[in-house]
Amino acid sequence: MNNQLKHKGYIGSIEASLEDNCLFGKILFIKALISYEGKTVADLDAAFQAAVDDYLVTCQNLGQTPEKPCKGSFNVRVGHDLHLAAALAATRKKVTLNDLTRQALNEFLQHHFAELHPSA
Repeated sequence: MNNQLKHKGYIGSIEASLEDNCLFGKILFIKALISYEGKTVADLDAAFQAAVDDYLVTCQNLGQTPEKPCKGSFNVRVGHDLHLAAALAATRKKVTLNDLTRQALNEFLQHHFAELHPSA
């Protein structure tokens, strides 16, 4: 089941409000809060695409670079023991800690979430 919308590299959530009898969502993985709503899934998808397009045009008009979802780096707090073990493993494998982490994430996604894996 796909519970997210995609357009031009942006991902949007799909939520439902029983009280308001509507669907709504927001663009995920960027700091800017950009929301949209619709009565049907088709309406919601059209509103999401319009919101993405409007965001990109607004950024262009303001001379700003639009945020990219998930810029490619993140900080992970793993605790001293796991950090030390990973650093030692990277050293033994003769790779950087970044490469070891990238490989571990890649393997995890391939085995547990193949549909989300970048090469899928």
